[in-house]
This record gives sequence, C-alpha cells and structure tokens, in this order.
Amino acid sequence: MIKNKIQELAASIYEEVVGFRHHIHANPELSFKEFETSLFIKDKLTKWGIEFTSCANTGVVGLIKGNKPSDKVIALRADMDALPIHEANDKPYASKKPGVMHACGHDVHTSSLLGTAYILNQMKDDFAGTVKLIFQPAEELLPGGASIMIKEGVLENPKPDYIVGQHVMPLIETGKVGFRSGIYMASTDELYVTVTGKGGHGAQPHQNVDPVLIASHIIVALQQIVSRNADPRLPSVLSFGKVTANGATNIIPNEVKIEGTFRTLDEDWRAEAHKRMKKMAEGMAESMGGSCDFDIHKGYPFLINEEKLTANARSFAEDFLGKENVVDLDIWMAAEDFSFYSQVTDACFYRLGTGNAAKDTQYSVHTPRFDVDEDALKISTGLMAFIALKQLGN
Repeated sequence: MIKNKIQELAASIYEEVVGFRHHIHANPELSFKEFETSLFIKDKLTKWGIEFTSCANTGVVGLIKGNKPSDKVIALRADMDALPIHEANDKPYASKKPGVMHACGHDVHTSSLLGTAYILNQMKDDFAGTVKLIFQPAEELLPGGASIMIKEGVLENPKPDYIVGQHVMPLIETGKVGFRSGIYMASTDELYVTVTGKGGHGAQPHQNVDPVLIASHIIVALQQIVSRNADPRLPSVLSFGKVTANGATNIIPNEVKIEGTFRTLDEDWRAEAHKRMKKMAEGMAESMGGSCDFDIHKGYPFLINEEKLTANARSFAEDFLGKENVVDLDIWMAAEDFSFYSQVTDACFYRLGTGNAAKDTQYSVHTPRFDVDEDALKISTGLMAFIALKQLGN
C-alpha cells in the first residue's frame, strides 16, 4: 500500500531531514544569493541519483519519473532564501551569519522537499507519472524568484498539470495542516512616495512649503481609498511603515519620503486603486504648494488555490493524517510569490502546522524568535509525497 510505504520511508529519513534543516538554518542566505544552499541541494540529489538542472541562477529543478507509464506531471515547490533579521534564538543550529536568519521557515520547506525527493526516488517502481522538484530562490524579494523561474521555463519540458507548495504556520498546532480553496493570499505592491516642498526655519513657516504637513495629509487622506472607494466586501490593506523627514525641531526639510504597502484580492481593483492613490497624492501636494512623486513597485499577484486540486489534496491529507488533523484556513493578507505559479497552472498552497507552546515555537514568521517544532518534519515529507502520487492517479 502506497500510504504505508511512504510513512515508513518518511520515518526512516526523518533524522536526516532534521539534519538538513539544521545545516540550512545555520547557514542562511539572502534572496538571489543562495549559492551554498543550491550546492547543498545538488549534492543530495546527486547522491540519490536524481537528475536536475539549474534555473534562475541559484534555483534547482529535479525530476523523478515513475517506472509505470503516464503523461501526467506534478510540480512540488520549496523556497530557499532567508531574511535580513538577526536571530535571537539560542540553539545549536542558530544562524552563523549575523543579521541573516531563516525567519520564515524556508529551511523547513527545502529540507522537507529533499526528504520528499528521497521518498519518491525510492518508490519509482510503485507509481506512474513524473514529479518535478522546484527548489526556488528569492521568495522574499521582488520580483520574486517564481516569476524568474517561470520566465526561464520551469513550467515547461515537461509541463506540470499541477503544482503544490507547503508553508510553515506557527498558529497551527504541530501535527495538523490547513487548506483553503479559492483565493487565499493577497497581491502586494510597494509604495515609494517623495513629497517635495521648500524647507526653512521652523519659526518662519509662512516662508516655506512644509512637506511634513503635506505628507501627513496625504497619509491620512489615502486611507479613504480603502474606506470609501474599495468594495467593502473586498479585503484591501494600505499601510505606511516608514516616514523620513530629516529635519529637526526647528528645521522644516525640503522633502519627506514615505514607504508603504498596498494589498488586495482583485486585480481590477488593484489597478484602479493604483490610479486613485497616485492622483489623490499628487493633487493634494499640488493644492498645498508642493509636489509629489508617487512610485508603485508592482509586486506579487493574489494567490488562488484551484478548487478541484485543493479538494483532492485536502482529501489526501485527511487520509494520510486523519480528518481531525486537517483544518480550514481563512484569507490571509500576506503575500507569496507562489501566486505566480497559481496564475498560470492549477495550484494548491497549504499550511504545515509548526506551533507548540511547550517548545516555545509559536512566534510569528519574520521575527527574531521564530522557530519550529521539528516534529512537523515527521509529516511534511511524507504528506507531500502522498499528495503528489495520489494526484498523479496512483
């Protein structure tokens, strides 16, 4: 029986997968610089006799073909990059690189996919179809490694019928996984705004054009885009996290720089909101005697989980883990460049629970204390292998 064999192989590779994770976690690399990680992956695939090619410079694409005949192809994706965060955990496998940390679980994703590759490679006589292994760079940095890999042909030769990815989730208890069908994660755009006025002495505001005041009005007014222009049934988020004036208590600067993010779940509204924000900010600055440069760096699209594939994957997870260990996910306004894959082929992106209060692994991703309960690795490898083989019709 496929499930039993996968579970046995997952148990046999578990300790080694934990070792993979420790090595990758201790040696994190930032987006587009995952050179050591790429070599580590290639070394393991070579050892196991799995063919692979390079893509997007540091990306690795492996291929495992079942020995039974079938034209079906499924892709499995893991991201590899770390974040510019200084780790605050005191663990033997803590980051050796100051200011760089695997704070989003990509070390788990990569080590898990290596474990899945081992399992599938051991089972080639048991299944029909082809599994494409996508070890992807730069999920954390625009334009996103997924977009580059797609441009370089990762979804061709052979062309996957489906793609599946998993991501750690500390809010879900270890041993459980979460699924959501349909639209799941938001698009994301970076906003870079420069408000220009005329600086001068703070005691003589009548002789100046105050860009701080203009910027303040713009920040407040732009919230109208969400509260009064967006359909209230459609989630939208507009947040500004950085404002730089570089004046002083008695110095009005010449310019103010603002940085923020806009996120939503509809591409038509996204484009309309871009126009409205730019027009409002530029018009307000002009009406107050200044000027505004409103630069939008368009980021990832929204992520959509294809309904039939996701329903299948959820059913397979219930079979593999037990129905009680599969939970529903809500819409999440964070963004993921897996969304690029979901825009061009049937995709399913699910969550792997890694939270355990007793092990202090409930800190959010993108924080210095983030860590995972490594018991999650007992299911992460086998579950993805099971979903892949069942979706291929085995």
